[in-house]
Amino acid sequence: MIFPEDLKRIRQRCFLTQNDFAKEVQVAFLTVNKWEGGKVKSNLSAMKNIKEFCLKNDIEYSGLEEAWLDYEVKKQKPWKITNKQK
Repeated sequence: MIFPEDLKRIRQRCFLTQNDFAKEVQVAFLTVNKWEGGKVKSNLSAMKNIKEFCLKNDIEYSGLEEAWLDYEVKKQKPWKITNKQK
């Protein structure tokens, strides 16, 4: 299980856009976009809101929680300007 994919699957099962899901879990659209893109990991406060959303909509949460606990954001290499880009 991979957290970004699992979160996206939950959102899509509820037929929600990223913007609508963001409102449901009380975060910004860009935050959901970054979670699903694997760029950042949600914090504990957001996970509590996601859990409440899952409970309210009768969605299994334990798999997502496990994926979240195991997930590590991959560090991207710093942007390097080359002579061609100058």
